[in-house]
Amino acid sequence: MKSRSLVVGAVAAILVLLAGNPANAAIPVGQTFTGKATYYDDAGYGACGTQINAATDYLVAVSYTWWTTPNPNNDPVCNYNVEVTYNGITVTVPVRDKCPSCDSTHLDLSKPAFQRFANTNQGVINGITWKFVNR
Repeated sequence: MKSRSLVVGAVAAILVLLAGNPANAAIPVGQTFTGKATYYDDAGYGACGTQINAATDYLVAVSYTWWTTPNPNNDPVCNYNVEVTYNGITVTVPVRDKCPSCDSTHLDLSKPAFQRFANTNQGVINGITWKFVNR
């Protein structure tokens, strides 16, 4: 009886810890987040395993916290788009890369996607709203 209580308690503690990390939950399609956007212009292979050119292509790198698999090429987050809105402008971009320095509400947009909202000299856009959407 005592060992069963310990197991139940340990499982409950693990579930509480896992629930606090967005990566351990299903992608919250349609849930709106408020955060910030930066931009990048790298070229090569994105974390989803496809060639990217963030200087010319419309795409987004989302926070590492949304990735759930050891091999990012197979991660479910790669099957979604992100709809970003700022100052009445909305842009929908595919998830193609991972941002290792972004928190869960920070997006790293490709240069042309960022430029739809602001000049790159600005560097950071605060107060964006965004959500994961189906492709």
